[in-house]
Amino acid sequence: MRKRIHKILVTGGAGFIGSEFVRQASKARWGRVIVVDKLTYAGDLKRLDEVRKKHDFHKIDICDEKRMDAVFKKERPQVVVNFAAETHVDRSILDAKAFLRTNIMGTQVLLDKARKYGVERFVHISTDETFGDIKKGKFSEDSPLKPNSPYAASKAAADLIIKSYMRTYAFPAVIVRPSNNYGPWQFPEKLIPVIINHALRDKKVPVYAEGLNVREWLYVSDCARAVMFLLREAKAGQIYNLGSGHHEKNIDVVKQILTILRKPFTLIEFVDDRPGHDWRYALDSSKVRNLGWRPEVSFSRGLEMTVAWNIANRKWLMDKGRK
Repeated sequence: MRKRIHKILVTGGAGFIGSEFVRQASKARWGRVIVVDKLTYAGDLKRLDEVRKKHDFHKIDICDEKRMDAVFKKERPQVVVNFAAETHVDRSILDAKAFLRTNIMGTQVLLDKARKYGVERFVHISTDETFGDIKKGKFSEDSPLKPNSPYAASKAAADLIIKSYMRTYAFPAVIVRPSNNYGPWQFPEKLIPVIINHALRDKKVPVYAEGLNVREWLYVSDCARAVMFLLREAKAGQIYNLGSGHHEKNIDVVKQILTILRKPFTLIEFVDDRPGHDWRYALDSSKVRNLGWRPEVSFSRGLEMTVAWNIANRKWLMDKGRK
């Protein structure tokens, strides 16, 4: 999409990855940024303080058809970028209802409003977890979807609905499947901020099973920058994997964080494994790389910056960690 972008509607823009995208898009001066967020426990407008005057905000649940219609009618966005989602696997295992509602029905509401008001590009942020796990090799964009958690299944369902709109209505969507993100402002229910939060308190650091599960780690600013890039360069109707190519066992990530914090490995406490725990994620991201995107932040540097940010923002981390 090479034409000038005048107005972007970002759903889930007060979340972890969405807020990084809003910060980048606002500073890029592409056009007015409109943020829609329900502000669940994981949303926080503090993430947008530095661009407060460069965006408009609507506190709305994307499943609310009437209010979403009013936003689309008023704002007439040229582009929609959908980050809005329930994302934590453990919570989805305990109760899947919110995941099915937001991630599936909420996406369908956005698709219908985008069609109704003539949105020129719809970028949907999915996840590598829709593929399930892989013992060897890497997932391509054409790999079959085999989700293993209610969260992953809800995201896979959203992908399939979007693909049906692409085919049936020639809907101008792009699906992006990032690997595990980490970085500043991440809510402390995900591995890296949980480890930092516990270690700073000298509390036991919980690690599932033996910590041998492998993840591909992508620094959040690289992810948001890639979405910005794809907004311009991607072809409508396409799917793009988005990974760093850097893989780590969970236990090795934990040890690296403890080393940076100068905390003993004796803080590590192995706990019962998560039900249906995916063993390994790995993406073939050659499609987006062939367009010209590359990650800029190495894992070691990103981890150091993430730890430093959490130390500097310890009150925010501790307050969130109590929820």
